[in-house]
Formats: sequence, C-alpha cells, structure tokens
Amino acid sequence: MRSFIRDVPDFPEPGIVFKDITPLLGDNGAFDAALDAMVEPYLNTGVTKVVGVEARGFIFAAPIALKLDAGFIPVRKPGKLPYDVHHQVYDLEYGTDRVEIHRDAAVPEDNVLVVDDVLATGGTGRATTDLIRALGAHVVGFSVLAELAFLGGRERLGGVDVHAVVRYGAS
Repeated sequence: MRSFIRDVPDFPEPGIVFKDITPLLGDNGAFDAALDAMVEPYLNTGVTKVVGVEARGFIFAAPIALKLDAGFIPVRKPGKLPYDVHHQVYDLEYGTDRVEIHRDAAVPEDNVLVVDDVLATGGTGRATTDLIRALGAHVVGFSVLAELAFLGGRERLGGVDVHAVVRYGAS
C-alpha cells in the first residue's frame, strides 16, 4: 500500500509532508486491497454502523459499510447536515474546529466502526468518537488507511482499538 501513497512536500504549507492517497484511489486493485485490509479486523465484530469522517473518510467508509452489511453515517463539518445535529468542538494547533452528526444517526444498540483516510494528531478522531458515545452507541474501533504515528493521534482516542494499514514513524 505504501507505494501507492505519494509524499507531497510543503503542502498545504511549508514543512508539512502531505500523504496523497489519490494514486491508491486511482488503481482499482490497490483501492480494493486497501478496503479489504481496513475492514478485515472488524468482519465478525457485530458492526451495525460505519462512520465516515469528512471528507476523505467517506471514500473508504461507504464501501466498508457495504462489506460489513452495516449502515453508513457521515460526520461532517458545521452547516452541512440538514437535520437536527449533535456537535463536538475540538482543538486545533491554532484555534478550534467542530464536527456534527445527526442526533438520530446511532442508537445505544449500535456498534460503530469509525473510518478515515489518515490518523494524524487525533483531534477529529477523538471528536468523532465522542459524538458517537454522546448518542449512546458503542465504538468498536477506528480504521484508517494510514497513521502518522509520530503525531500521537492513537493516544488521543481514549483506548479505542485503532487499525492502520500503513504506519509512518513511531508513536
């Protein structure tokens, strides 16, 4: 998988090395293999809903939901969901951001798998798992294509099982 993830230096700002997944998405074999690798640890765990984190998480979460015979739930940025929402504010390096979920998206009986493309600092991931728990549902795990382990995001997820297909650096 690593060979399909391109490093783009100084994007979106100087000093950042962006992990570009578009080469992987453009290769049907690599994309399918990535989906299989992301879903495999959760095949027999009773997942009833799969949450995709805006925006690239949607690309992986929807087909993973189909593979698990589960529903799909989008977690979005403010103002993008049309119904009554629950929101969670989280810290960024310089300021805060917010994610939202429909209040009726999950119920206490749901076992939820969170899916995103990359786990970096864990801020969005933690906010997302907090949203799911606020709805009373159980977070089964957090599956990502790539983890930037040197940024410590796994530790911010509060003990949630994290599965990464590719890991960069050590945490």
